Amino acid sequence: MTEKALLMDPIAMERAIVRIAHEIVERNRGVDGLALVGIQRRGVPLAQRIADRIASIEGRRPLTGSLDITFYRDDLSLLSEHPVVNGTSVAFQVNGVRIVLVDDVLYTGRTARAAIEALFDMGRPAGIQLAVLVDRGHRELPIRADFTGKNVPTSRSELVHVSVAEIDGRDAVHLYEREGD
Repeated sequence: MTEKALLMDPIAMERAIVRIAHEIVERNRGVDGLALVGIQRRGVPLAQRIADRIASIEGRRPLTGSLDITFYRDDLSLLSEHPVVNGTSVAFQVNGVRIVLVDDVLYTGRTARAAIEALFDMGRPAGIQLAVLVDRGHRELPIRADFTGKNVPTSRSELVHVSVAEIDGRDAVHLYEREGD
């Protein structure tokens, strides 16, 4: 892969997270009955960061959790014979809770669909919203983000990669061109 551009540096990522936190609070009129659930892997630290910013705004931190959608993917049979499972940790009842799913990149919409299915297997939330750091377009399903850090028009031959300090040791969003495309 060839790097084409730095889309977000650490400062831009932090600004986007702060903006998303404010928008979530405004849309949901506070944190009562609200939970943020990060989609494994990079959605989890992003959800934690957004929850921290919400706590600094509201004085209370919303419930948080993490969701592994591996076995809900519609391409599971195309993955390796032994897919890596990162685990789900939702230590609260989802029934009647407004849940904000958090992910790093929204592309086809298939990950969000799988996450919604996984949540419904846990109960019946009052509503589900979607927050993403980057929306790159090319939807294959009728899914849209409610909260977006940055919209980045891309071609299908490009790849958006989000790095987070908790996993990658640094914060950045890069755009790459796939080799041979």
